This record gives sequence, C-alpha cells and structure tokens, in this order.
Amino acid sequence: MAFNLTSETKVGTIAELLPGATEVFRRAGIGFCCGGEAPLAETVAHNGGDLSAIMAELQALIDRAANVPPTGTEALIDHILTRFHAVHREELQWLIPLAQKVETVHGDHEAAPLGLTAALVALQDDLEAHMAREEQVLFPMMKAGGAPAIHAPIAVMEADHLRAEALLAEVLRAAHGLDLPVGACRSWTALYGGLAKFRDDLVAHMGLENGTLFARFA
Repeated sequence: MAFNLTSETKVGTIAELLPGATEVFRRAGIGFCCGGEAPLAETVAHNGGDLSAIMAELQALIDRAANVPPTGTEALIDHILTRFHAVHREELQWLIPLAQKVETVHGDHEAAPLGLTAALVALQDDLEAHMAREEQVLFPMMKAGGAPAIHAPIAVMEADHLRAEALLAEVLRAAHGLDLPVGACRSWTALYGGLAKFRDDLVAHMGLENGTLFARFA
C-alpha cells in the first residue's frame, strides 16, 4: 500500500485512505468524521493518547496489506489464516457497525447504501462457516500431506467460494458499486474505502486458494 504515514498526516486523510484506521481511531477515542483536519500528533496529544502506539497500529495496517504469500504449503496455509481469515473477521467487526451508522445517518440520501448492513451480515455468516470448515477439516488434512478423500472437502470449499462471490456482489450492489456521492462525510468515505479493501482481499484470498493451494492437491 502506497501510503506515507507521518505524525503530521491529517487524521481525516488517514481515515479516508487507510482501511482499518477508523477502528484504531475509535478505540483511541479520536474523532475523524466531521473534523479530522488536525495532524495526527496534535489530535492524539489533545486526547491524551500514546502517539507511538497509535502510529504502530496504523503502520501495521500498511505493512499487512503488503505481505507476500510464501511458497511452502504449511507456510501458505498459515499465511491464509493470518492474512485473510483473521483479517476478514477483524474488518467485518468494524465494517458492519460503520455501515449501520451510514445507513442510519444518511438514510434519506438518494445514494444511501440501504440494505448494506444486512448484506454484510449475510456475507459474514457465510464466510465464518466457510473459514471454520477450512480450519477444522481441510487445512489439517493438507498439513498432514493430503488424502484420497481430500477432493470432497476441496469441492465444498470451491462451491463456498462461488456463494461468497454472489454475496459479495450483493454487498457491492447495496453500496452502489462503492460510488461515493459528492460531499460524502468521512464515515461514508472510510466505509467505502474499507469495503474496497475487503473486496480486494476476499478476491485475492479465494484466488490464492483456488489457483495455488487447492491445485496442489488436484
């Protein structure tokens, strides 16, 4: 991710450009929606926070996005668990309430993403079941070297991916293709930025499994 973070970067800019930053700010009690014009250092000092700790969290978001998949099967599975499974769970925990906030506050706007919260919850439920099946059944089989019966759970996971694609399409439809209206607030902007990153991650996650990991056991 090409994002140059400094202590002088405006809070609003960080919230708009770095997916996940709004959750860091929320936990730190830092407002970003209708304000956010002050530099990060000034805002953190005003709130009595720990600038170094907050910058470390923000930098971790940047570094995580640039993480390259390893080649070994066990290492690749561990990468999928930490880079995608854990990240999907973490991001949905703040994307869903942020979507609900935007729907509630801007529900009368013609471009409001009505139905987005429900679509995200449906995707979250489906993904959680899918990831649990991988973690409890398929990945342990793969780490053990595979087995003749491994093709059955792989087929189930591939079918799950098709369903996730359809549910993701419903999310994007509710969000009007992530097309921000003129004058959108920072919460709305952060929501669509986070959704764009989540979409890209989910597509990369499924592509890595289908095209690389699953193919090794074909």
